[in-house]
Amino acid sequence: MNKQQLAAKIWQSANQMRSKIDANEYKDYILGFIFYKYLSDREIIFAKKVDYSDEDIKSLSEEDIEAVEYFKKNIGYFISYKDLFSTWIKMGKDFDVSNVRDALSAFSRLISPAHKKLFDGVFDTLQTGLSKLGESAASQTKAISDLIHLIKGIPMDAKQDYDMLGFIYEYLIGMFAANAGKKAGEFYTPHEVSLLMSEIIADHLKDKKEIQIYDPTSGSGSLLINIGKSVAKHVDDENNIKYYAQELKQNTYNLTRMNLVMRGLLPHNIVTRNGDTLEDDWPYFEESDPIGSYNPLYVDAVVSNPPYSQKWDSDNKDADPRYASYGLAPKGKADYAFLLHDLYHVKPEGIMTIVLPHGVLFRGGEEGVIRKNLIERNNIDAIIGLPSNIFFGTGIPTIIMVLRQKRERTDVLIVDASKGFIKEGKNNKLRACDIRKIADTVIKRKPQPKFARLVTRDEIRENDYNLNIPRYVDSSETTESWDIYATMFGGIPVKEIDELNKYWDALPGLKETIFSNISTDYAELKADELKHTITNHLSVKTFVDSFHQSFAGFDDFLKNELLANTESVKVNSEETVLSEAIFSRLESIPLIDKYDAYQILDDRWNVISVDLEIIQTEGFSANKAVDPNMVIKKVKGKDQEVQEGWVGRIMPFELVQETYLKNELKQIKEKEQRLLEITSGIEELFDSFSEEEKEGDTVNEAKDSFVNAAVGKEAKLLKVEEKKNGVFEEDTYEAKILKVDKLIDEQKKLNSQVKAETAKLHGKTKKTIEELTDEQVYELLELKWITPLINSLNNLPGSVLLQLVDKVQALAEKYATTFADVMNEIDKTKSSLALQIDELTGNEFDMKGLSEFKVLLNAE
Repeated sequence: MNKQQLAAKIWQSANQMRSKIDANEYKDYILGFIFYKYLSDREIIFAKKVDYSDEDIKSLSEEDIEAVEYFKKNIGYFISYKDLFSTWIKMGKDFDVSNVRDALSAFSRLISPAHKKLFDGVFDTLQTGLSKLGESAASQTKAISDLIHLIKGIPMDAKQDYDMLGFIYEYLIGMFAANAGKKAGEFYTPHEVSLLMSEIIADHLKDKKEIQIYDPTSGSGSLLINIGKSVAKHVDDENNIKYYAQELKQNTYNLTRMNLVMRGLLPHNIVTRNGDTLEDDWPYFEESDPIGSYNPLYVDAVVSNPPYSQKWDSDNKDADPRYASYGLAPKGKADYAFLLHDLYHVKPEGIMTIVLPHGVLFRGGEEGVIRKNLIERNNIDAIIGLPSNIFFGTGIPTIIMVLRQKRERTDVLIVDASKGFIKEGKNNKLRACDIRKIADTVIKRKPQPKFARLVTRDEIRENDYNLNIPRYVDSSETTESWDIYATMFGGIPVKEIDELNKYWDALPGLKETIFSNISTDYAELKADELKHTITNHLSVKTFVDSFHQSFAGFDDFLKNELLANTESVKVNSEETVLSEAIFSRLESIPLIDKYDAYQILDDRWNVISVDLEIIQTEGFSANKAVDPNMVIKKVKGKDQEVQEGWVGRIMPFELVQETYLKNELKQIKEKEQRLLEITSGIEELFDSFSEEEKEGDTVNEAKDSFVNAAVGKEAKLLKVEEKKNGVFEEDTYEAKILKVDKLIDEQKKLNSQVKAETAKLHGKTKKTIEELTDEQVYELLELKWITPLINSLNNLPGSVLLQLVDKVQALAEKYATTFADVMNEIDKTKSSLALQIDELTGNEFDMKGLSEFKVLLNAE
């Protein structure tokens, strides 16, 4: 199973196991054990790398001083064999909570002095929280045993180390945050926001060979890691990126360290601090070597998502170099204190991005003073308004502010990205196309109507340094207007037709084919079959042909990029290569939004990239591998994991069947279709029964379906009677029962056949995958990766034309019925009703009432 599937499975199981423990606390336990497994596995991998045999590893103990020092020197710590994660698993029923306490205690003693800051106290939260996993040692042991068996399946051998642990770690953090509300959400930046900030920073740093990045409110460390991954796309050596992190809360600080370590970063590239960023700033130095370790910390990029509007102590901070030139944030809102802290640590040519509440753009007082100074000192590069409800635990509107120490331009790019998102549960989520569009807009500083605008400093001054986004960018939907003349007399206003000018400009002559002018200001629809008229117009055909010509050979390009280089393609940067190829082909094509095409690519890339990671880490043979399909099922009232057949590690069974086992699949599909027809036939016969007939034994108590056994029993008797007296007449109760019985018999036989043939096909598919030739593998990869992408891209022109059809149709229908038509219809209805009233009879009072009703209808 791939890493997404494994992560989802661990989350599902962990959530079931969690019981009454708060999600935010339980997170610390499961993630702590994952980290301990990582360190244990890493020690074993290193031991085997330096030629330790399995027996040598079993003899590792704290008493072997030479071995202890050797491991500490090379990996920074030492774990005895008895304390390894894998040993706990092997202990079975002999495992006890005391084994964990002893192991964690030993780990803290056996850290290399050079790695003390990185590992010291990293398991404190886990160690002190073990007692919360149960009321007794026995219950604690069971809970821990369940946990370690849950995560034991995470592979960490050399073949499968494609950031598996790191991915699962971040996935779980995100899921805990999403399900635990503000408590967990306050330290987690959604991946999409993190990715947006990363792309902006990475582009700014793309030409640097050595890079330092810093997060002063690092939380789980995920934001810092995503920045690093984006920056790594542009550098030759990922080891030239150095990570600095500071976090106030001890348990969250531990998350930062665990997360960074598990990404395989070199220990000397990780510098972390546990402390209050606003109170305990750098310079940093070791007390044992204050001169040699002194570091004032000026970095290439700072990124942060600080706690919003937090209280802070601004007393005696006037002379603090972070704030002295700009002003002090109010005590009740530390937002600008965090921003100024970040800016202070940016090198002159560096960049920073920070997530803040929308209020920092317009609040007055001390914040207004700081905002003015930032603008006058030319520090604010861009402001991005994000959708609401994008962060876990808070629905308040947020922004990303991009700042620099040194800028040549004096304008500010203001982007209103609040409208681009997809709804996911209670939260809104940026899509890949939204992220790319925002990042491109910021990087290229490209104004766009209703989305982004370059605002001069003079205009900001005129607005008294208020940066509220709606003052500068109006992203609201255009209010629909109604033409009073067209409403009364009909016709379509030419000015409303002209609102579709982007289509008319791109498709010359189409407007004249669709509409004919009634006057200079009004037109009417002259095309009877609108869709047919549009799709068959010469300019439309030219547009579609131009698209297909532009993308001619794109499938060959994809084959060369992905199939010819399957084991060497750079997964982290290949999507960018493909997107640029798509964008360049769309440059001369009007109407098609390149970000729609990018979303199509990204949707497919989520599948392709996972497959590529597996192939590159496990080898080409992974294409021919199948794995047990494990599912959770109730067994004797308890959830248990059981195997239900097989799944291809990369190759979907259905794709293999559709390609190489068509006949077998077709036969099953035909039988399944016949089963649907039988079900429909039985339902029709049931519906034809009278209420009296439904009272018999052949119908269940709920009166909604047949009782098969009773139908069979009665049909048996009817067949005997039929032999004696002849065939029952059509549509009689007896004839229907015999039909139902026949259908039920056929249904049973077909169900049995489908089950047997499906099982046989499943086994044959497994064997087919395992025996695939290399040529067949490439054919299947093309069908899985490239064909769906090409097909989706080829649908783009059709989607654009359907939008045009809908818009024109809506415009025509808008004024199709005039006010006069409505009044005429009302008059007709009144007249008709009055005539019907004349036909009514009644007593004296009835007739007086009806007469008055006719007066009200104005029908006299």
